[in-house]
Amino acid sequence: MSTAPARTALRTRRSGFTLVEVVAAMGILLLGMSVILGLLSFGAALSRTAALRTSAAGSLDAVVADLETSLFPMEPDGSAGEPVPVVDRDVPGHRGLVYSATATVNPDSVGVPGRVEEYRVDVQISWKERGARRSRDFTTVLARQIPFGERLRIQFVEGRTGPDTPGSAPDDAAADS
Repeated sequence: MSTAPARTALRTRRSGFTLVEVVAAMGILLLGMSVILGLLSFGAALSRTAALRTSAAGSLDAVVADLETSLFPMEPDGSAGEPVPVVDRDVPGHRGLVYSATATVNPDSVGVPGRVEEYRVDVQISWKERGARRSRDFTTVLARQIPFGERLRIQFVEGRTGPDTPGSAPDDAAADS
């Protein structure tokens, strides 16, 4: 019967973890947690960058759409007039953003039969951030024509189509025939 207390003593010595094992486990846990937290903060930064780029793309689309409808005013004869300079106009749907635009004739499009005159449009978008004025510049090319919505109105409300429709290019007239 003296073997029973010896087995119990053996079990108590072998049960549990040593201090070295606990410290090693804690070190591995801390290393894993710091890697996971680093990845989470990196992912949050990427998400923020993606959201800012999406917002910037949306604001650029809004500027181009606004320019397409207002850069070339409609003349009394129904043609597209000369481009009007835009100075500090609010970007539609984007509070706090303003833009300015100037248009110059693309020399490659002048005098080419059947080609709509094109304009190079230099745009500057600006906003206020942390008390400082910031801005970005970009360039686009727009055709000299009356706005798309106005062309649709003329076509569907007034019922005019073909070469006499304002803003229609000769190629459009050939396609309608």
